[in-house]
Amino acid sequence: MNQAEQIKRIISLALAEDIGKGDLTSLATVRKNQKAIGKFLVKENGVIAGLKIAKQVMKAVDGKIRFNMLIEDGSKVNRGDIVAEVFGNARTILTAERTALNFLQRMSGIATASSIYAEAISHTKAKVIDTRKTAPGLRLLDKMAVKIGGCDNHRIGLFDMFLIKDNHIEITGSITKAVDSCRRFMKKKKKKFLIEVETKNLNEVEEAIANKVDVIMLDNFKVEEMIEAVKLINGRCKVEASGGVNLSNIKAIAETGVDYISVGGLTHSVKALDISLEITPQ
Repeated sequence: MNQAEQIKRIISLALAEDIGKGDLTSLATVRKNQKAIGKFLVKENGVIAGLKIAKQVMKAVDGKIRFNMLIEDGSKVNRGDIVAEVFGNARTILTAERTALNFLQRMSGIATASSIYAEAISHTKAKVIDTRKTAPGLRLLDKMAVKIGGCDNHRIGLFDMFLIKDNHIEITGSITKAVDSCRRFMKKKKKKFLIEVETKNLNEVEEAIANKVDVIMLDNFKVEEMIEAVKLINGRCKVEASGGVNLSNIKAIAETGVDYISVGGLTHSVKALDISLEITPQ
Protein backbone atom coordinates (compact mmCIF):
# COMPACT_ATOMS: atom_id res chain seq x y z
CA MET A 1 0.00 0.00 0.00
CA ASN A 2 1.53 3.34 -1.06
CA GLN A 3 1.40 6.54 0.97
CA ALA A 4 -1.64 8.00 -0.79
CA GLU A 5 -3.59 4.79 -0.20
CA GLN A 6 -2.56 4.73 3.46
CA ILE A 7 -3.75 8.30 3.98
CA LYS A 8 -7.04 7.54 2.25
CA ARG A 9 -7.54 4.54 4.54
CA ILE A 10 -6.72 6.54 7.70
CA ILE A 11 -9.24 9.21 6.73
CA SER A 12 -11.89 6.62 5.89
CA LEU A 13 -11.52 4.93 9.28
CA ALA A 14 -11.64 8.26 11.12
CA LEU A 15 -14.80 9.35 9.33
CA ALA A 16 -16.46 5.97 9.86
CA GLU A 17 -15.92 6.07 13.63
CA ASP A 18 -17.30 9.62 13.86
CA ILE A 19 -20.22 9.58 11.43
CA GLY A 20 -21.44 6.01 11.82
CA LYS A 21 -24.97 5.83 10.40
CA GLY A 22 -25.23 9.59 10.04
CA ASP A 23 -24.79 13.03 11.61
CA LEU A 24 -28.11 13.16 13.49
CA THR A 25 -27.88 16.77 14.66
CA SER A 26 -27.00 18.24 11.27
CA LEU A 27 -29.62 16.12 9.52
CA ALA A 28 -32.25 17.32 11.98
CA THR A 29 -31.38 21.01 12.23
CA VAL A 30 -29.88 22.06 8.90
CA ARG A 31 -31.84 22.39 5.66
CA LYS A 32 -30.77 19.97 2.93
CA ASN A 33 -29.71 22.67 0.48
CA GLN A 34 -28.31 25.19 2.99
CA LYS A 35 -24.97 26.63 1.89
CA ALA A 36 -22.24 27.80 4.26
CA ILE A 37 -18.71 29.11 4.47
CA GLY A 38 -16.24 27.89 7.07
CA LYS A 39 -13.01 29.55 8.17
CA PHE A 40 -10.23 27.65 9.94
CA LEU A 41 -9.18 30.02 12.73
CA VAL A 42 -5.88 29.59 14.60
CA LYS A 43 -6.15 30.44 18.30
CA GLU A 44 -2.48 30.26 19.31
CA ASN A 45 0.93 30.76 17.73
CA GLY A 46 2.58 27.76 16.09
CA VAL A 47 3.37 25.95 12.86
CA ILE A 48 0.53 24.72 10.68
CA ALA A 49 0.49 21.17 9.35
CA GLY A 50 -2.28 18.98 7.97
CA LEU A 51 -4.15 21.42 5.74
CA LYS A 52 -3.91 18.99 2.83
CA ILE A 53 -5.25 16.22 5.07
CA ALA A 54 -8.13 18.43 6.23
CA LYS A 55 -8.94 19.11 2.59
CA GLN A 56 -9.01 15.40 1.83
CA VAL A 57 -11.36 14.84 4.77
CA MET A 58 -13.78 17.46 3.48
CA LYS A 59 -13.63 16.08 -0.05
CA ALA A 60 -14.17 12.54 1.22
CA VAL A 61 -17.43 13.60 2.84
CA ASP A 62 -18.58 15.77 -0.05
CA GLY A 63 -16.70 15.99 -3.34
CA LYS A 64 -18.46 19.25 -4.20
CA ILE A 65 -16.99 21.13 -1.22
CA ARG A 66 -14.45 23.81 -2.19
CA PHE A 67 -11.42 24.02 0.10
CA ASN A 68 -9.13 27.01 -0.24
CA MET A 69 -5.74 26.85 1.54
CA LEU A 70 -4.62 30.37 2.37
CA ILE A 71 -1.11 29.30 3.46
CA GLU A 72 1.09 26.24 2.97
CA ASP A 73 1.79 23.48 5.48
CA GLY A 74 4.94 24.36 7.42
CA SER A 75 4.09 28.06 7.68
CA LYS A 76 4.34 29.85 11.01
CA VAL A 77 0.98 31.14 12.21
CA ASN A 78 -0.21 33.54 14.88
CA ARG A 79 -3.33 33.70 17.00
CA GLY A 80 -6.18 35.06 14.88
CA ASP A 81 -4.86 33.87 11.52
CA ILE A 82 -7.28 32.29 9.04
CA VAL A 83 -5.41 29.42 7.36
CA ALA A 84 -8.09 27.98 5.09
CA GLU A 85 -11.67 28.48 3.93
CA VAL A 86 -14.27 25.91 2.96
CA PHE A 87 -17.40 26.50 0.88
CA GLY A 88 -20.36 24.23 0.20
CA ASN A 89 -23.26 22.35 1.72
CA ALA A 90 -23.67 23.27 5.39
CA ARG A 91 -24.63 19.75 6.46
CA THR A 92 -21.56 18.11 4.99
CA ILE A 93 -19.21 20.82 6.26
CA LEU A 94 -20.56 20.26 9.77
CA THR A 95 -20.30 16.49 9.39
CA ALA A 96 -16.64 16.67 8.33
CA GLU A 97 -15.68 19.43 10.79
CA ARG A 98 -14.43 17.46 13.78
CA THR A 99 -12.46 14.85 11.85
CA ALA A 100 -10.76 17.55 9.77
CA LEU A 101 -9.90 19.52 12.91
CA ASN A 102 -8.64 16.45 14.77
CA PHE A 103 -6.06 15.81 12.07
CA LEU A 104 -5.19 19.48 11.62
CA GLN A 105 -4.81 20.21 15.34
CA ARG A 106 -2.70 17.13 16.11
CA MET A 107 -0.41 17.53 13.10
CA SER A 108 0.03 21.25 13.80
CA GLY A 109 0.87 20.49 17.43
CA ILE A 110 3.54 18.02 16.34
CA ALA A 111 4.92 20.43 13.73
CA THR A 112 5.03 23.23 16.29
CA ALA A 113 6.93 21.12 18.83
CA SER A 114 9.27 19.89 16.10
CA SER A 115 10.08 23.43 14.99
CA ILE A 116 10.97 24.44 18.56
CA TYR A 117 13.31 21.46 19.01
CA ALA A 118 14.93 21.96 15.60
CA GLU A 119 15.57 25.63 16.31
CA ALA A 120 17.11 24.83 19.70
CA ILE A 121 20.01 22.92 18.09
CA SER A 122 20.23 24.68 14.71
CA HIS A 123 23.78 25.84 15.56
CA THR A 124 25.01 22.22 15.63
CA LYS A 125 25.26 19.37 13.12
CA ALA A 126 22.82 17.25 15.12
CA LYS A 127 19.36 16.44 13.80
CA VAL A 128 16.30 15.80 15.94
CA ILE A 129 14.54 12.59 14.96
CA ASP A 130 11.24 11.05 16.00
CA THR A 131 10.49 7.58 17.39
CA ARG A 132 7.81 4.89 17.04
CA LYS A 133 5.95 6.43 19.99
CA THR A 134 3.10 7.58 17.78
CA ALA A 135 -0.69 7.36 18.02
CA PRO A 136 -1.74 3.88 16.85
CA GLY A 137 -2.93 4.07 13.25
CA LEU A 138 -1.63 7.63 12.77
CA ARG A 139 2.11 7.01 12.42
CA LEU A 140 2.30 8.12 8.81
CA LEU A 141 0.63 11.46 9.58
CA ASP A 142 2.54 11.95 12.84
CA LYS A 143 5.84 11.47 11.02
CA MET A 144 4.73 13.73 8.17
CA ALA A 145 4.07 16.47 10.72
CA VAL A 146 7.54 15.97 12.27
CA LYS A 147 9.12 16.58 8.85
CA ILE A 148 6.91 19.59 8.19
CA GLY A 149 8.08 21.06 11.50
CA GLY A 150 11.74 20.76 10.55
CA CYS A 151 12.90 17.53 12.22
CA ASP A 152 13.69 14.16 10.64
CA ASN A 153 12.14 10.71 10.72
CA HIS A 154 13.85 7.70 12.25
CA ARG A 155 12.65 4.28 11.10
CA ILE A 156 9.00 4.19 10.06
CA GLY A 157 8.39 0.78 11.61
CA LEU A 158 9.95 -2.54 12.51
CA PHE A 159 10.44 -3.41 8.87
CA ASP A 160 12.89 -0.85 7.49
CA MET A 161 16.07 -1.26 9.57
CA PHE A 162 17.60 -3.29 12.38
CA LEU A 163 17.50 -1.67 15.80
CA ILE A 164 19.05 -4.01 18.34
CA LYS A 165 17.77 -2.89 21.74
CA ASP A 166 18.60 -4.04 25.25
CA ASN A 167 15.93 -6.75 25.23
CA HIS A 168 17.25 -8.20 21.98
CA ILE A 169 20.77 -8.23 23.46
CA GLU A 170 19.51 -9.87 26.65
CA ILE A 171 17.72 -12.62 24.76
CA THR A 172 20.47 -13.17 22.18
CA GLY A 173 23.32 -13.08 24.69
CA SER A 174 25.48 -10.19 23.47
CA ILE A 175 25.74 -7.32 21.01
CA THR A 176 28.13 -9.40 18.90
CA LYS A 177 25.74 -12.34 18.67
CA ALA A 178 22.81 -10.07 17.81
CA VAL A 179 24.73 -8.25 15.07
CA ASP A 180 25.96 -11.55 13.62
CA SER A 181 22.37 -12.81 13.53
CA CYS A 182 21.26 -9.69 11.66
CA ARG A 183 24.02 -10.10 9.09
CA ARG A 184 23.15 -13.76 8.55
CA PHE A 185 19.49 -12.75 8.13
CA MET A 186 20.43 -10.19 5.46
CA LYS A 187 22.59 -12.71 3.64
CA LYS A 188 19.77 -15.23 3.63
CA LYS A 189 17.20 -12.68 2.44
CA LYS A 190 19.66 -11.04 0.02
CA LYS A 191 18.62 -7.63 1.31
CA LYS A 192 20.57 -4.82 2.95
CA PHE A 193 19.39 -2.87 6.00
CA LEU A 194 21.12 -0.47 8.37
CA ILE A 195 22.11 -1.91 11.74
CA GLU A 196 21.74 0.25 14.84
CA VAL A 197 22.65 -0.91 18.34
CA GLU A 198 21.44 0.51 21.63
CA THR A 199 24.21 0.83 24.23
CA LYS A 200 24.05 1.57 27.95
CA ASN A 201 27.73 2.13 28.75
CA LEU A 202 31.16 2.64 27.17
CA ASN A 203 31.97 -1.07 27.21
CA GLU A 204 28.94 -1.73 25.03
CA VAL A 205 29.95 1.18 22.79
CA GLU A 206 33.34 -0.47 22.27
CA GLU A 207 31.66 -3.78 21.40
CA ALA A 208 29.35 -2.05 18.91
CA ILE A 209 32.33 -0.30 17.28
CA ALA A 210 34.14 -3.63 16.96
CA ASN A 211 31.12 -5.00 15.11
CA LYS A 212 31.18 -2.10 12.63
CA VAL A 213 27.52 -1.21 12.98
CA ASP A 214 25.98 1.73 11.13
CA VAL A 215 24.57 3.63 14.12
CA ILE A 216 25.29 3.48 17.84
CA MET A 217 22.55 4.68 20.17
CA LEU A 218 23.68 6.16 23.48
CA ASP A 219 20.75 5.33 25.74
CA ASN A 220 20.34 7.57 28.80
CA PHE A 221 24.02 8.57 28.82
CA LYS A 222 25.03 11.62 30.83
CA VAL A 223 26.42 14.50 28.78
CA GLU A 224 29.94 13.81 30.02
CA GLU A 225 29.59 10.15 28.98
CA MET A 226 28.30 11.19 25.55
CA ILE A 227 31.39 13.31 25.00
CA GLU A 228 33.58 10.30 25.82
CA ALA A 229 31.54 8.02 23.58
CA VAL A 230 31.67 10.41 20.60
CA LYS A 231 35.48 10.61 20.96
CA LEU A 232 35.71 6.84 21.21
CA ILE A 233 33.54 6.30 18.11
CA ASN A 234 35.57 8.96 16.25
CA GLY A 235 33.37 9.11 13.16
CA ARG A 236 33.41 5.37 12.48
CA CYS A 237 29.61 5.33 12.52
CA LYS A 238 26.71 7.65 13.22
CA VAL A 239 25.77 8.39 16.83
CA GLU A 240 22.27 8.79 18.25
CA ALA A 241 21.48 10.17 21.71
CA SER A 242 18.28 8.88 23.27
CA GLY A 243 16.43 8.95 26.57
CA GLY A 244 15.27 11.80 28.78
CA VAL A 245 15.69 14.47 26.11
CA ASN A 246 13.82 17.75 26.61
CA LEU A 247 14.22 21.41 25.77
CA SER A 248 16.26 22.08 28.89
CA ASN A 249 19.04 19.65 27.95
CA ILE A 250 18.92 19.18 24.18
CA LYS A 251 21.37 22.02 23.45
CA ALA A 252 24.03 20.45 25.68
CA ILE A 253 23.38 17.03 24.12
CA ALA A 254 23.69 18.38 20.57
CA GLU A 255 26.97 20.09 21.44
CA THR A 256 28.57 16.74 22.37
CA GLY A 257 28.91 15.99 18.66
CA VAL A 258 26.20 13.36 18.23
CA ASP A 259 24.55 13.07 14.83
CA TYR A 260 20.97 12.40 15.92
CA ILE A 261 18.85 13.08 18.98
CA SER A 262 15.63 11.07 19.28
CA VAL A 263 12.71 12.74 21.03
CA GLY A 264 9.64 10.63 21.76
CA GLY A 265 7.80 13.68 23.06
CA LEU A 266 7.42 15.04 19.53
CA THR A 267 4.58 12.57 19.04
CA HIS A 268 3.71 10.59 22.19
CA SER A 269 2.56 13.50 24.37
CA VAL A 270 2.17 16.41 22.01
CA LYS A 271 -0.26 19.25 22.74
CA ALA A 272 -2.64 19.87 19.86
CA LEU A 273 -2.59 23.38 18.39
CA ASP A 274 -5.82 25.21 19.15
CA ILE A 275 -7.72 25.66 15.88
CA SER A 276 -11.45 26.03 15.28
CA LEU A 277 -13.77 26.09 12.26
CA GLU A 278 -16.04 29.13 12.30
CA ILE A 279 -19.10 28.47 10.09
CA THR A 280 -21.64 31.01 8.81
CA PRO A 281 -24.63 30.51 6.47
CA GLN A 282 -24.59 31.79 2.91
